[in-house]
Amino acid sequence: MTSYPMPANYADRVLVASPSPAVRQRVLESLRSPARRFEQASGGAEAMVHLESGFWQVLFLDRCLPDLDAEELSQTVRQRFPGIEVVLLDAPSGAAPEVAEEKNNLIPEMWPVASENNKNNKKDDRVEASPASGAAQTRLEAPLPGMIGNSRVMQPVYHLARLLAARNTTVLITGPTGCGKEVVARAIHQLSPRARHTFAVVNCAAIPETLLEAELFGYARGAFTGAMQSYAGRIQTAQGGTLFLDEIGEMPLSLQPKLLRFLEQKELQRLGSAEVVRVDARIISATNAHLLTLVREGKFREDLYYRLSAFPIEIPPLRDRTEDVRQLALHFLEKYVSRPPAPELSAEALELLKTQPWGGNIRELQNVIERALILAEGEVVIRPEHLWFSDASFRGSR
Repeated sequence: MTSYPMPANYADRVLVASPSPAVRQRVLESLRSPARRFEQASGGAEAMVHLESGFWQVLFLDRCLPDLDAEELSQTVRQRFPGIEVVLLDAPSGAAPEVAEEKNNLIPEMWPVASENNKNNKKDDRVEASPASGAAQTRLEAPLPGMIGNSRVMQPVYHLARLLAARNTTVLITGPTGCGKEVVARAIHQLSPRARHTFAVVNCAAIPETLLEAELFGYARGAFTGAMQSYAGRIQTAQGGTLFLDEIGEMPLSLQPKLLRFLEQKELQRLGSAEVVRVDARIISATNAHLLTLVREGKFREDLYYRLSAFPIEIPPLRDRTEDVRQLALHFLEKYVSRPPAPELSAEALELLKTQPWGGNIRELQNVIERALILAEGEVVIRPEHLWFSDASFRGSR
């Protein structure tokens, strides 16, 4: 495991995830130390929210989770949080693991714990989880449908998306503008049992506040001036499928209670109608804003935030994915070339692409390659002077 210093006030932080209150209580009692900080989660998605929001030393994980596969989740935790000791609880008996309270020389102040099922595999797990280990690297995940690149920073995104695809867990995708949040949402839908049904998209920032409620929830004929016929709304359109709420941070505060009610009850009422309609639609939302900041500013409901973020996925910016720049650039060359074959990308041009800050992320790279093809019309090689970046200057000619 990775060794790194730990603040003293975070010593002995324990998280236990189990749908059974009795199992969680049994683990708490087995610790026999009031000095240890202990928090609980009733499922895998809730445990991930805890893990993302603070430092933990030990995760006790019930093998029978209501929402996620415990074995897959344990591997994900080991990859994303290599400093955490993961202990799988014995599902058939619900028994708490034996605890061996002896010092761990890898992480200061940490006590190693092990269930009988983990003892024989602990050494191998540590090697596999260590990002510095060259001998036992984790197998690379294939990119999601519609995505390109095998960089290390994208591996948790691919793994978590596949982990979530078969479930109905509500997902919040975060990341900067242009990084591919909608592509990830579509991939989750395409890999899910809902794939044969609709993937409905609502951009909360693109629809005026006065129209957004009608667009989402629909309306009955005569509900307002101009409503000449009934409209089902985007939520009902996603029956059996997935509703993707893009730029969810832009949703008006006045509309948020109605969305929260739908998330809790899976029921809605069209404008101008007393009829209650039940809708089975999975909700995936996305934002480039920091929702907790909006919550503190009173611009976003806290209860809605926790409903939407049952399982968060963060997509890294392109500047952290330099390994993927070449593959993405070649993809866009093939996509936008007017007369195949596409020009080659010179080594100098590629190096220039890799050194950019990419404030607009993949969308900016796509635009740069499209402009390069126009500027290099008739040539067989894309050179630095063909790369025109968002500041409207020819970087290669400097």
